[in-house]
Amino acid sequence: MDGMKCILQLRGVRPFFSDKFDITKHKNYRFLSDSNKKHAFDIEKFVNRKLKVKNSDEFEVHEFASDEDFTDFDYEEDLEPI
Repeated sequence: MDGMKCILQLRGVRPFFSDKFDITKHKNYRFLSDSNKKHAFDIEKFVNRKLKVKNSDEFEVHEFASDEDFTDFDYEEDLEPI
């Protein structure tokens, strides 16, 4: 197969040959990390971000059961069948 061709598989249509598209010709190519490394997604930065709470922010505090509350829980007896 020619290097400028590809096989496209779309749902509901049989696979077919198509010309490859040169992404450098796309009008929004400048927003890709291929064009500029500053546009690359940094998963570490995303996962490790901290929530900044302001003094004017309002929030609710909820109390959840601890592990100690489930020490006498018998899963076979206490759970209802679906």
